[in-house]
Amino acid sequence: MDEQTRRIARVFLMTTTAMLAGMMPIAAGLGSGSEARAPMAIAVVGGLFTSTLLTLVVVPVVFTYMDDLQKFFARFTKAPVDSALMPGEDLASERQPEPAGSVT
Repeated sequence: MDEQTRRIARVFLMTTTAMLAGMMPIAAGLGSGSEARAPMAIAVVGGLFTSTLLTLVVVPVVFTYMDDLQKFFARFTKAPVDSALMPGEDLASERQPEPAGSVT
């Protein structure tokens, strides 16, 4: 994992952890009037947990499988497989340099 990925994952996990820590007392039913707020807090905690799991585990795994599937089918079609752009790259970095003295 590169440094940019670690930094983004760290921010994502810190934000999610802070939200979960804030919602747990409400979801546990602590305090007055908690019976009215607890169902909403439980739904929020479940949604946060599910979205975190999807973001950090399921999406990268599905991406990896789809990339492998693309490479598998490319063997049969003999078509070149373009590598996916990495975060921070753009299509402009893939262009060939212009010859010296050319007019665009």
